[in-house]
Amino acid sequence: MSVYSMKFGKGAFDIDIPDERLLGVLKSHEKKQAATEQTAIIDALENPIESARLRDKVKPGETVCVVICDITRSWQHTAVYLPFVVDEIKRGGVKNEDIFFLVGTGTHRGHTTEEHKLLLGELYGKYKIYDHDSRNDPMTDLGKTSRGTPVKLNKRATDADHVVLTGAIIYHFMPGWGGGRKAILPGISSYETVQANHALTLEPLPGKGRNWACNSGKLEGNVIHLDMVEAAAKMNPTFMLNVIMGGDGKIGWAVAGHWKKAHEAGVKLVDSVDKVFIPELGDLVVSSAVGYPKDINLYQSTKALFNAEPAVKPGGSLVIVAACAEGYGDEEMQMMLQKYKNSDEREAELRREFTIAKYVGYCTGSAAERFDFHIVTDMKSDLLADTGIKVSKTLDEALSKIYAARGENLKTWLMPRGAYTLAEPLCCREIPKGEK
Repeated sequence: MSVYSMKFGKGAFDIDIPDERLLGVLKSHEKKQAATEQTAIIDALENPIESARLRDKVKPGETVCVVICDITRSWQHTAVYLPFVVDEIKRGGVKNEDIFFLVGTGTHRGHTTEEHKLLLGELYGKYKIYDHDSRNDPMTDLGKTSRGTPVKLNKRATDADHVVLTGAIIYHFMPGWGGGRKAILPGISSYETVQANHALTLEPLPGKGRNWACNSGKLEGNVIHLDMVEAAAKMNPTFMLNVIMGGDGKIGWAVAGHWKKAHEAGVKLVDSVDKVFIPELGDLVVSSAVGYPKDINLYQSTKALFNAEPAVKPGGSLVIVAACAEGYGDEEMQMMLQKYKNSDEREAELRREFTIAKYVGYCTGSAAERFDFHIVTDMKSDLLADTGIKVSKTLDEALSKIYAARGENLKTWLMPRGAYTLAEPLCCREIPKGEK
């Protein structure tokens, strides 16, 4: 028997599972990172994928819009990589006054001055920076996708001679992966565009629930992803730089070049590090949200849930280890779990008005219906009352509840880095009839 550590807030819980019951510990594969963050960025910019170097694609007198992430994704270290992007643009002869940043907020709020400073670092004050406002900014209508999504994009970007995308590639529970085309949709799209695209995550007919092709680590048949690609193609950005974070929280790798081809290369790289194939499903899966700040609230901690779900047998036990010091972290997610009592009610609300936060609440509630779902958390238990989620203060307490109800002979997977590691069954897991 070995002891394993599961991070929780700024501490950790130990867990020991007898060898005969432990299926394994799912963790990222070892892959050599760049020597420094700067090395990773420079190498990507100097060796673009299916594209000339950025410096060779811009000319003096042209305007360049650099789309960047919002503050909720500051973990990707924008202040580290943006100076290298700007340097490439300036080496093409573009003047400072012709370069500006557009924060791809999607439907999120705008930013404070301090937040802009955090995003730009040493570049702040030297270049113009604007927050995209999906409801109020002037938009350019570029038509519709083949699925009927209206493509209306921020006019500041469409009026520029060049658009450069930046961001990070990580698993995402709707379009499969973040990065690439997401800087356009939802990044700088109108509210109407975002709503139409994200609604594709539900099956067309009411009552049918989720479209399971729209899920972490999946591109084939993922209509949200395909719709985003179509929208981005209508703008056809000039260049892209995306970073990939290593296990130490620093930029470990980067890809640059053609906005679609470079992203596809980055997706393969993420899979080579963080996708773990499993030969069988577990009776019990314990997944950590990797501690602070990843588990600062329930909204952020759901990454550990969505990455772990594929490893659990239908009806099996699933434990998420997440301190959630700030509670839910999102009012719409909280409303979906507390106000609506089942997936049918939550789905109806989503179809009335779709938002990602509501969808996170819907998916979390769905997990509580499909699994014996436990959370080890500092959240008050009454906040999760009547949601189907069982609350414990310690990991030992959660395991005691599970063993008392189901016995101790449970084949178990452990996921110490559940927020990053994606479990992928070697044979496709069938969705049970009626599962939403």
